Amino acid sequence: MLFPESWLRTYVNPDLDTEELAHSLTMAGLEVEETETVAPPFSGVVVARIAQVQPHPNADRLRVCSVDDGSGTPLQIVCGAPNAAEGLVVPLARVGAQLPGGMKIGPVKMRGVESAGMLCSARELGLSQDHAGLLELDADAPVGEDLRAYLDLDDTVFTLKLTPNRADCLSIRGVAREVAALTGAPMKTLAFEPVAPTIEDRLAVKVEAPDLCGRFAGRVIRGVNARAETPAWMKRQLERAGQRSISALVDISNYVMLELGRPTHVFDIRRIQGGLTVRWAREGERLELLSGQVVDLQPDVGVIAAGDVVESMAGIMGGEATAVTLDTTDIYLEGAFWWPEAIMGRARRYKFSSEASHRFERGVDFANVPEDLEYMTRLIVDICGGEVGPLDDQVIALPERKPVRMRLDRCRRVLGLALERAEVEDIFTRLSLPFTVENDVFIVEPPSYRFDLVIEEDLIEEVARIYGFERIPDLPPRARAHMRALPETLRGPHELRVRMAALDYQEVINFSFVEEAWERDYAGNDNPIRLLNPIASQLAVMRSSLIGGLVANIAYNMRHRQSRVRVFELGRVFMRNADVRDGDLSVAGVEQPTRLAAAAWGPALEEQWGEPVRQVDFYDVKSDLVDLLGTNAARMRCVPAVHPALHPGRSARIEIDGKPAGWLGELHPRWVQKAELGQAPVVFEIDVAAISEGAMPALESLSRQPVVIRDLAVWVDNAVSYQDLLDTLTRTVASDANLNIVREIRLFDVWRDKSAANEEKSLAFRFRLQNPEATLDDDAVDACMVALLQALKIHHGARQRA
Repeated sequence: MLFPESWLRTYVNPDLDTEELAHSLTMAGLEVEETETVAPPFSGVVVARIAQVQPHPNADRLRVCSVDDGSGTPLQIVCGAPNAAEGLVVPLARVGAQLPGGMKIGPVKMRGVESAGMLCSARELGLSQDHAGLLELDADAPVGEDLRAYLDLDDTVFTLKLTPNRADCLSIRGVAREVAALTGAPMKTLAFEPVAPTIEDRLAVKVEAPDLCGRFAGRVIRGVNARAETPAWMKRQLERAGQRSISALVDISNYVMLELGRPTHVFDIRRIQGGLTVRWAREGERLELLSGQVVDLQPDVGVIAAGDVVESMAGIMGGEATAVTLDTTDIYLEGAFWWPEAIMGRARRYKFSSEASHRFERGVDFANVPEDLEYMTRLIVDICGGEVGPLDDQVIALPERKPVRMRLDRCRRVLGLALERAEVEDIFTRLSLPFTVENDVFIVEPPSYRFDLVIEEDLIEEVARIYGFERIPDLPPRARAHMRALPETLRGPHELRVRMAALDYQEVINFSFVEEAWERDYAGNDNPIRLLNPIASQLAVMRSSLIGGLVANIAYNMRHRQSRVRVFELGRVFMRNADVRDGDLSVAGVEQPTRLAAAAWGPALEEQWGEPVRQVDFYDVKSDLVDLLGTNAARMRCVPAVHPALHPGRSARIEIDGKPAGWLGELHPRWVQKAELGQAPVVFEIDVAAISEGAMPALESLSRQPVVIRDLAVWVDNAVSYQDLLDTLTRTVASDANLNIVREIRLFDVWRDKSAANEEKSLAFRFRLQNPEATLDDDAVDACMVALLQALKIHHGARQRA
């Protein structure tokens, strides 16, 4: 929000300079983002009148002007401006004047004619980019007066960066209220004489949507002169507040909005057929706005209609059909209170914004509608003339301002201040907040213009702002620290990240909202959770899998000439689940588990001379997963299964203690081709809750007895998995006390006879056997191996390979 300091000081004039005033506003939460003077520095420029203009004897485009600068002696100045004419009042840079950019004016001779100064355009003075001619001043401007003083060019323009909750400060009156409360300076009331009605003309208005419009006021004014000149003082204030002058009626409407925070609209009453109706739009209705944009209205957009013709988007922007022009003579002046919820987001939906919608969607004072329209009526009559009709004011449904309670002791604890009751009373009085006190509990009635006062913390914030954030002592809080020992079996997110980094993976953080195609392709989810207001059209749904983001990371790195990528992400996913209920950390119907996912693409190892280049495969990533799980690895099983994102023959479901916990496998060839990866990355995704608890390490004494190593190779059917054989061997060892000498079982070779027609494979196991109490003899070892082979024969039809 822009406003000139001089305008603010007409309402409240504290004993502060510009810098101190800006600092006070900033420290009170109304951040002054920038201050700059209206005009850049220059000196020696005065108001002058051109007394006479004669052609230049030696140049067609130059003229010799006799200029009165108030000194009593006419000056001869050569000027090439096309609008130089007798009687024109313009700025004159005298000899010795310093202009913006360092230009210094001296006596010169132009084409043989002496020139004692320079007549200036707005651009030469740094006031605007207009350089088509001389800057024309008012005909009654005092000749000889310093231009900076006459145009108040030392005025400062403030740029406020307001937070969305402070809609009451989107006006000069609102900022003045804050300054008065901060400084204690008296605030002047808006003094004007209301215009007495002189005609009985009325316009019928029917409000059909009380949830759209809570109050509607308006009046008819006939015989206005729309071609009247906007006063220079009003133009100046508008320009310094960032508004350009358009016409008298439009300028007055904008001026009232900036001064009082009251957006209004002026209709050309002759272009309205019948009365007005305030309602919600109907399907299929369209409207051409004042900006020239044609919009297709939706049923949740409020409109003002005349019969079946829509004339305006309620609280947002008027329509072109009933806009005032320079030929307008009869107008209808409208002011209303529109419910913020009915305006929020509607303008952004149509990809534009307006000053009115910016204010109405944040909340505009609903109590002063008639008074503000009376003030606007006075301005219209004074500037444009006209006959005024009675003011109609319909109160339909105004907001209920519930009292807000603030406990004094609560305020003290939050702010860390030993505030006296009288201090808080003074603060609320300065803020013009009506209150009562019961047992040190302040009961405040929020004013009609303060939509941000709803809960106790809002009032505490008000106390802190007016008391002064700088006055609050900078004392660190003191609290007794109680250190809690974490369970040794718990593996938190930080430890999981450390383990993944140690396995040569780099962490990535992706958006939780993704493309809808990712959910369909990588998760088989045809009904994802959709965002109501996505930040981008392609990020419209919540993710139920982390795989899509990792594939996108790999594709991005590949396009930037990275040949080996290993990434992981630890984050939440979001799925529909009707069993989930609302809670402190949960939303009804939405399950939000934390997942850990990783992807490896490219060579299994960094390029080096000692190892040939080999692409990463399923077992490389499975090995990383086993290392990650540590003591939990014994609880994990990989069961062949099909997943939408994974290769149908190279994927497995991860089970922990027999329960599904995630997936592991190569990316499906279809998605590899779609992402143009060339080769398939191997990915896994696992539920963090399933792997966060690990078993405590069991301590064992080291045995001094030697270890015996025996190998056993068996033929089994191709359908028999290694896991099935290992489970059988493990159960056999556990069930026979004589086999407890088996300390370790490992698979070290798999071989198939490709030339043979049989459907068998050979698996070779290596057994480490040890008796911690005594040296093993051959008989005990042989008996153990026979028992293990016999178990494989019985359960899987295995036969020993010769």
